Amino acid sequence: MGRRPFRCYRYQKNKPYIKSRYCRGVPESKIKIYDVGAKGAPVDLFPFVAHLVCDEKQQISSEALEACRIAVNKHLTNTVGKDGYHIRVRVHPFHVIRANKMLSCAGADRLSSGMRHSYGKPIGVAARVDIGQILMSVRGKDASEPHVVEAIRRGKFKFAGRQKILKSLKWGFTKYPRAEYVRLRKSGELSADGNIVKVHNRHGLLEKSALYLAGQE
Repeated sequence: MGRRPFRCYRYQKNKPYIKSRYCRGVPESKIKIYDVGAKGAPVDLFPFVAHLVCDEKQQISSEALEACRIAVNKHLTNTVGKDGYHIRVRVHPFHVIRANKMLSCAGADRLSSGMRHSYGKPIGVAARVDIGQILMSVRGKDASEPHVVEAIRRGKFKFAGRQKILKSLKWGFTKYPRAEYVRLRKSGELSADGNIVKVHNRHGLLEKSALYLAGQE
């Protein structure tokens, strides 16, 4: 018996069912890498960011997430170059999918138990997503905006249901709008810390305060 089509598992009908000491023998998730591209690029290098946002309450298989990641990565590598973007998959497949395995050979009706003891065996994992939840984010330079949007559009075809592509008003993967980010960086309240920013609040000793040392206070 082959794998069932995922239309059997698309909707969230059951409670979350995760891998545990009671639920053993769960197959590994197909998606292992959630950050692709120039993931160590400084936060100032990639100001533009676009999101793939789910518009339905559904389940997305780990196979579909991996297929989407590969499609987006391939297009961006060919257009922008492998150091010109950073992809981050924002959902993780923890929900275990079950199937009640049936025999389909000759004389199966004598051997199989039908719907008796029909609690299934784990066959894969999926992510439970909600309306408005971000599935994937891609950051890059402002010049590569059309390529990023086109890459996400190609990745959309790997999922069932409806998704939307949103261009963010924030700077990269930070929580600050662009104008505010530039102001805070100039004032020294924010400092680059890899692909995110560090906030210098007004707590602690003065000799350790970056704001005080920079002459802000």
